[in-house]
Amino acid sequence: MPKEMICSFCGGIVEPGTGKMYIGPRGEIMWFCSSKCYKNSIKLGRKSRKLKWVTKLSKKLI
Repeated sequence: MPKEMICSFCGGIVEPGTGKMYIGPRGEIMWFCSSKCYKNSIKLGRKSRKLKWVTKLSKKLI
């Protein structure tokens, strides 16, 4: 049974069968709950702690 993962950008829950897994050039695995989180993190290079729509939980983790 697959388990729920936590989004690497916003701290939301990534349910099994949804979301996107990204493997970085150094081998780190990042899970994203939506294309919005993926684009803001990988393509645009934004930091999650500077955005207002990101949960407070993920700001504490970073």
